[in-house]
Amino acid sequence: MTMKERQEFVSLKRCDQGHVLLASLILIFLLGVAGMTSLYLAGEDGPGISAMKEDKVAQQLADGAADVVMSWFHDPSVTPPSVAGLLVKRQGDSTRGPSFFDVTGRSQFVGTSDHPDIVLDAANHVDNQTLNDPPSDFSTILGGRGRILKLKVYGPLQPGLLSTVEVTATTVDRLPVARMVQLQLGALSIPAIRSAVQVGQTLGAMQPGGESPVMVHWGDQRVLGDLAVQRVEDLVLKSTGAPVTGQSYREMSSAQDRWTEYWIGGTVSVIAPPPGQGTNPPLPENVHQQQYPTPGVRLDQWGYESLKEIALRWGTYYRLDRMGLLHPQGCQDSDRGANPADMLESHAIGDHRGLVFIDTFDGHPPHADNMGTLVLDTDYFEGLLVVQGHIAVRPRAAGKSFPVLSPSPLASSVARVPVQLSDIHVNGVLWAAGTIILERSTHIFGALIAGNTVMATRGGTVVEVWYNADLTQGLFRGLPVVYRAPGTWLAKY
Repeated sequence: MTMKERQEFVSLKRCDQGHVLLASLILIFLLGVAGMTSLYLAGEDGPGISAMKEDKVAQQLADGAADVVMSWFHDPSVTPPSVAGLLVKRQGDSTRGPSFFDVTGRSQFVGTSDHPDIVLDAANHVDNQTLNDPPSDFSTILGGRGRILKLKVYGPLQPGLLSTVEVTATTVDRLPVARMVQLQLGALSIPAIRSAVQVGQTLGAMQPGGESPVMVHWGDQRVLGDLAVQRVEDLVLKSTGAPVTGQSYREMSSAQDRWTEYWIGGTVSVIAPPPGQGTNPPLPENVHQQQYPTPGVRLDQWGYESLKEIALRWGTYYRLDRMGLLHPQGCQDSDRGANPADMLESHAIGDHRGLVFIDTFDGHPPHADNMGTLVLDTDYFEGLLVVQGHIAVRPRAAGKSFPVLSPSPLASSVARVPVQLSDIHVNGVLWAAGTIILERSTHIFGALIAGNTVMATRGGTVVEVWYNADLTQGLFRGLPVVYRAPGTWLAKY
């Protein structure tokens, strides 16, 4: 290599080294800028993430408060006295019973966000105690993480719904965040049950051993046809001085109750009248005969299609086969069927089955040819049992004991009386489109409804019903009186 070539090679090498050095410096500079940017963004993200968390907490608090409002519709005992009267059903009539809606379907809640039907504002001392101070249900939801600023209940924004609930909540952190949640409520259209016992035909027959096997506490007995009893004394005498206990009438010297009235479409017959009084002895004043066709015996109507639809969405649906077995969702071809006792037994107090709808053989409205017989041989059932057929009641054991509340006394200012009931086999509603057949004596807390009649397979077998006064307002355990209408939830900033 000549001297000139050597000099050119050294010059090119130095040039390449300069380029590498320059590239390295640029790279170091860019990495430094990126590092400084990351540190800056990390410092900025801390408050941002914290704000997002606070926003989420505020929404959760408001949402939880809306759930508390829903609970007021289901349990009047937890409702603040200042709003309790506004949440009961104030519409309806003698035919339909109490309702949230008038005959045109318009909700009883008619206010707006600016002029709500119900408003609780934390700026008001009394309202603040309801919203934020223990032992309210709101304080449990808040858990010390925030406060409820305002709660509103007003008319629905969509036709057919019940109301709009609007709750504003705030966190109590260093940087408090307030959020408002709005949602709408719908209501189930299950008619209230206003009588302890309702029978669509006659009850009892004028023959030895054919007397009515039904005895009622705390409510009315309504029979569309005739009623036959063994003795006049078997008709419960209504008296304001009657004891309010869980005693069976068989344990009392005389059958007396504070609430029982008899509304009979036909006549009341006494199989063994008192000596010398003939076949038509005087009856107690709380026994009302010849009520049909006018003024009419008021029987509560539970429509087949509407109740079936509610059961498919909110309850449990079975179809009964000709062997007396139950098929979930009516799939008789895909399963062998289940024993009713296995599906319906409630093993403890509070093991509530909700609405259980047992359909006909063919899944069509009941008539003489498609109704089967469900054998209810559970020790204890808790729920609403609706059978589109007949029910044979055959409890295996003594049932359960638990405390309940009597109906309200005639003086509304007097509280309902706590009573301990024993040997209860059904806690809820027993409803049959056909006949209810008593194979063993049965105790019910709730109501008994038969489209045809109630009959016993042998003398001395009876059913005693203690009416649950909550049914008067359409409060059915295991079913939502109101529910969140889908697609109506909205968070506002």
